[in-house]
Amino acid sequence: MVTAADQWITTKPAVTGDGGMVAAQHIAAARAGATMLARGGNAVDAAVAAAFALGAVEPWMCGLGGSGFMVVWLAREKRAIALDFQGVLPAELDRTDYPIDSTLPATSMGFPAVRDFANTQGARAVTVPGAVAGFDHALRSFGRKSLADALVPAIELAEGGIPASWFCTLMIASEMDILAKDPVAASIYLPGGAPLLPGATMKIPNLARTLRRLAETGAEGFYRGDLGRDLVRELRAQGSRMTRDDLAAYRVMEHEPMRATHRGAIIHTPGEQSGGPRQRDFLAHVAAELPEPPPVPTPGSWRIYAEALERAWHAHRARNGTLAEVGSSTSSLSAADADGNMVAVTYTLLDHFGAGITLPETGLALNNGVSYFDPRPGLRTSMQGGKRINSSNMVPTVAVRDGKAIFAIGASGGDLIMPCVSQIAALMLDFGMSLEQAFHSPRIDASHRGSLRANPRLGQAVLDELARHHSLEISGNVVMPKLYACPSGVAREGDVMVGMNDPCLPDGGAAGVRRSAKGAL
Repeated sequence: MVTAADQWITTKPAVTGDGGMVAAQHIAAARAGATMLARGGNAVDAAVAAAFALGAVEPWMCGLGGSGFMVVWLAREKRAIALDFQGVLPAELDRTDYPIDSTLPATSMGFPAVRDFANTQGARAVTVPGAVAGFDHALRSFGRKSLADALVPAIELAEGGIPASWFCTLMIASEMDILAKDPVAASIYLPGGAPLLPGATMKIPNLARTLRRLAETGAEGFYRGDLGRDLVRELRAQGSRMTRDDLAAYRVMEHEPMRATHRGAIIHTPGEQSGGPRQRDFLAHVAAELPEPPPVPTPGSWRIYAEALERAWHAHRARNGTLAEVGSSTSSLSAADADGNMVAVTYTLLDHFGAGITLPETGLALNNGVSYFDPRPGLRTSMQGGKRINSSNMVPTVAVRDGKAIFAIGASGGDLIMPCVSQIAALMLDFGMSLEQAFHSPRIDASHRGSLRANPRLGQAVLDELARHHSLEISGNVVMPKLYACPSGVAREGDVMVGMNDPCLPDGGAAGVRRSAKGAL
């Protein structure tokens, strides 16, 4: 337990710009998105460029081998769209490949582990990735730029590599045992058997070449062409049952987002398969119990937030039968443009470094989405060939008031995502906080696990009030583990756009564009 005496405080200034804004978990990705805005792209183009760039600079979180959600607000049409590009199990999946091993600890999803960790590590843990299809769909439907245009910054980052930060070294060190099992991953991240040192160049062999191939052939090449053929061949060589037909059959799901209302704003989230229902339940409870918020949060306000989180999670557990969802290998970003469009994207490899493998010829890191499914038969979450991931914590959120998008927020952190995003949204809507104030505000975390976590910066009066109603953990907002998730967000405040990333994430940041300068900041 971290006590108040152990607490450390970090801050980041908000970035502002009147021509557009991108916030992401790595500043290089945010700048990639801002560059796309400066070149005439809109918020969708910027978000996709940033997402591709994230795969090159934080490959433990996301990449072409990942899947996720996107929420888009189209200002001219005054409508929101949700894209579901979640992973799908191979059609030829055989449950006998995943015999339960009761001697192993449960997976990050709370499901039984299987022999040799086949549902969490290695090629048999991989679902058909939807990221490429999702981003291509977004560009073709709502963007101004091509897939090749959006890939340019990622290709440049992958070709040159980036200096590893101390946070990069920390992430690698945390997964040494898994990375050491794969010769390619070990050669990249564990040179000489030790984690890549800060300042050393992190470069993934053949990733730039794969990105260039994707730029040349488009999503068609990935799902129905030579690039997909090579991906399947490499995976099957390591035991996967994925086929080219699985790739060819993959489809993005476009639909109306889930809507919730709060303080005159409409909150758009991806839908039933995301953290949206929990966020909707949280906001409904807050509105009912706090009909007239005080000028600033009080101990009673935080007690209501805690109750709302607990009730939302209790309902989710009852609906879903899921014990836990603590995977945290997720990337989140948000983008806005001068025309009023906003985008929130969250996509993931699920666990850190996903399945723990890097394919030698394509340089791709792959998800371990099979761990979303229960190896036991007869359950809602049971494995079945061709089944799509049907439950997620990810909750990219776009808020709209009076027909204009006011903020877009998302986060990474498994179970921590919904409490984080929902509290930031509530702090802005309940108490009129700016994005910068809400991101720097201390928070709580609850997921119906038997205890409530609270940041000591909330103050003794708040902690005492929470302790009267909950078993209380007092924990600061440390770098690792990320006890309060890792948010990224953009907001429109007056005539400017504002961007923020988690103040405690050293590599994350925001980048904006000024119309007067016609360039990225």
